[in-house]
Amino acid sequence: MINKVVIISAPSGAGKTTLVQYILEKFPQMEFSISATSRKPRPNEMEGKDYYFITQEEFKKRIENNEFVEWEEVYPGCFYGTLRSELERIWNKGKIVLFDVDVKGGINLKRIFKDNALSVFISPPNIEVLAERLKKRGTETEESLKTRIEKAVYEMTFQTQFDEVVINDDLKQAQYKITEIINNWLMQNK
Repeated sequence: MINKVVIISAPSGAGKTTLVQYILEKFPQMEFSISATSRKPRPNEMEGKDYYFITQEEFKKRIENNEFVEWEEVYPGCFYGTLRSELERIWNKGKIVLFDVDVKGGINLKRIFKDNALSVFISPPNIEVLAERLKKRGTETEESLKTRIEKAVYEMTFQTQFDEVVINDDLKQAQYKITEIINNWLMQNK
């Protein structure tokens, strides 16, 4: 069996996590790849469910030991990555790995897995809507909000490097579109 992966990427606040949760409900043959990060957990985030939370020092040691398929310093001192052991865990169950990763991570994973990967970019309808979504979260300071918006504007320039783009303007429409894209890919890659 060829090990397959589905990669979902988006700027922060585009609705990627909501769509990934929907995909997991809709496609039982997929399992979520839990990323490792050096950042502190947010309220309601759980170790081993949302992320593997490790220290910056531990993260760097694992980079040196080549334990990551891909990793990125997303913000200064804040690392995210995909552990090789996580992919093996999912593939050993005979499942397709589902990634919820930042844009650079998505591009890197597509480069690694090539035709064995479906990469989907989730786009907000526009930057104003994205900024409003981030504000509603209530997790950002004025400075971190500005940083995330600037990063999102930059990340939007990479959407053409993905196999598909879904504009998340209306959640039901986005769910329909992503279901159609994944079903088509699964049919072509039996």
